[in-house]
Order: sequence, then C-alpha cells, then structure tokens
Amino acid sequence: MKGIGRDTIAGFLAEVGDIGQYRHPKQITKLAGLNLKTNSSGTHRGQTRITKRGRKRLRALLFRVMMPLVAKNSAFRALHEYYTKRPVNPLKKMQSLIALSNKLIRILFGILKKGNEFSEEKMIRDIPQFTEIPQAA
Repeated sequence: MKGIGRDTIAGFLAEVGDIGQYRHPKQITKLAGLNLKTNSSGTHRGQTRITKRGRKRLRALLFRVMMPLVAKNSAFRALHEYYTKRPVNPLKKMQSLIALSNKLIRILFGILKKGNEFSEEKMIRDIPQFTEIPQAA
C-alpha cells in the first residue's frame, strides 16, 4: 500500500495485539478512541466529537500516518478532497483526516484478518460518488 511502511504496520499491531481477537473493525475504532459521541442533555443537542477514550498512541499513529498517506496515495487524496469539498455537509480538514483514519482501520482489518489485498480502484469503486481515481495535475 503506497504511503504505509512496515514501521506503521508494526506500531499498529503492537497497539492492537492479535487481530484474531476482533470480530469487527468497529472494535478497533473504539479501542483507538476514534468513535463518535454527541454531547446532549434533554432536548439540547451538542457537538459530535471523537471520544478519545482509548489508546492514545494508536490514535496518534493513525493520525501521523494519515498526513503522508493523503499526500502520496491517490485514492486517499481523492477521498480527502471529496470530504472537504462536497456540496452537502462538507467536513473540516481535521474531521476528514479522522474519517480517513477510520477508513484505514477498516482496510487494515480486511488485509490482516481476511487476507484481502488493497486495491485503490476497488476502494474508490465502493464509494458511489466516484467512478475513477482523479489523476493529480
């Protein structure tokens, strides 16, 4: 996978442990503290943020790897552009990076647990708004 090195995978596995003990990638998302929660009380509906209740090092590792991944991997770059510039509900850049970190967790789970191979074309094809990877100008 372009943009991810062996140190990143080693750090991910060191924090997560045996991938066989997880049944769903949402469990790893929760372990990292990247799951969303809404601050609300009664009829008041507050902001939605990540919980940060989890492994700080795993969260930091995922965020640190996301910056070069968005720069070097065309599929992740296209997703980041889409998330930040979509007409309905555009995300801020930080929110987009957190959403892409969750996407990376799901991809790594599929690769490590199920033995699937990463394909940029398949990742983009699974998103209905994209038909092909936009080429960098």
